[in-house]
Amino acid sequence: MTTLGNVPSAKTLVDMSKGTISREIFVNKEIYAQEQERIFARAWLLVGHESQIPKPGDYFVGRMGEESVIMARDRQGKTHVFLNSCRHRGMKVCRYDEGNTPVFTCPYHGWSFGLDGKLVGVPYFKEAYHSELKKEEWGLVEVAKMAVYRGWVWATWDGDAPDFDDYLGDMKFYFDNMIDGGTGDPDNQTLWVGVQKWRFPGNWKFAAENFIGDFYHNVSHRSVNIVGISPSGRQGRHLQDTIQIPRTWVNWSDPSRGHGAVVSYTEQEVPYIESYAMAPPEVEEYYRQAHANRRRRMGDATRSAPSVGTVFPNASLSAGRSIAVWHPAGPHQTEAWRFYFVTKDAPQAVVDTMRHYALRYAGPGGMTEQDDMENWNYATAASNGTIAKRRPYNYALGLGHEYDKPKAPWLGKSGRWSDGISEQNQRAMYQRWADFMDTASWDELKPR
Repeated sequence: MTTLGNVPSAKTLVDMSKGTISREIFVNKEIYAQEQERIFARAWLLVGHESQIPKPGDYFVGRMGEESVIMARDRQGKTHVFLNSCRHRGMKVCRYDEGNTPVFTCPYHGWSFGLDGKLVGVPYFKEAYHSELKKEEWGLVEVAKMAVYRGWVWATWDGDAPDFDDYLGDMKFYFDNMIDGGTGDPDNQTLWVGVQKWRFPGNWKFAAENFIGDFYHNVSHRSVNIVGISPSGRQGRHLQDTIQIPRTWVNWSDPSRGHGAVVSYTEQEVPYIESYAMAPPEVEEYYRQAHANRRRRMGDATRSAPSVGTVFPNASLSAGRSIAVWHPAGPHQTEAWRFYFVTKDAPQAVVDTMRHYALRYAGPGGMTEQDDMENWNYATAASNGTIAKRRPYNYALGLGHEYDKPKAPWLGKSGRWSDGISEQNQRAMYQRWADFMDTASWDELKPR
């Protein structure tokens, strides 16, 4: 394989047979640079949601790794994703977060591009270019592949990448379950607010691994649990904390794709349990009906309840509330973007209740995420010390206690599972990270 600079093989940095990971992968500048080339230039990445661009001419400026991109709907209603960079001198052709426009015009020299990315306007085309510039060759750079899944827009720069359906694999089961808003209909959601964006001094992988299934860190959130921030009015930070029926917690991962989720399940059907005592009465009634609809649509699959998960490399789900994307902004910094969603038919009281809950919970002002960011901050700093880097991190929790067949039919079909608290999912994520870092083409990367 070829490497960038002095980056060693990832197999020397990540040893999943022992459950150890070198601290270098969280702070080394050359490793970070190779991540941009090997991971973010090839993996499928979440860009946004179709509800952000409902009409022709609508656009939303997103990110793919370090790159600014434009998600736009053209006049025929087709969705595109372009690199937000003029082909003349690189200036952003769109400097607003979102809006509606007939064309994107570069503020530097005035080149303008249609909603389909084609170069449509060049100042002094006849006088200075002598009508010789081949406009058809100088349109905006468009992603190699784009997919819309359950309303969410994903894209990759690599034309050799597998189709998104194959890339997601059996994560579809958990993804659908986490975004259905409690109704059993994963296509029935929309964003209810602009994207929340902030930066924190930590490596992007610490956030991604946290949401892929770190239930070992609950001690960090003890104060939040005591206060109680959910709409139930009880102690705890999760809505599921109100469920008193015995549940089994399991970790699920797909080692060949790098995705993972944490899910709880019950052996018996779960009746509706009132969880919105602090909200207006119509909120409780809405979710009571949603529970019945979910049971009707999904049957026994409603006995499983995924809580969090990560689609490799950097899109993390919080069930029923949001998806966060951990954009790399340097080895020691991450730009977090959190998309909040709610069911399309939700009355305003439900939207307000979920908005207040989400903002108490997540984001830079959320009590739970503040705890997390403090951990990611210090973990990144602790990875950079001369003495500290001589010792690897331990990811061996639950190693050797995984199994390959689900214990209940409503836990998905294939992958790997483990019971209770485990770092199985983190090991799957970092094994896939190593695969990407050590492999030059999708021919070798395609899921096994």
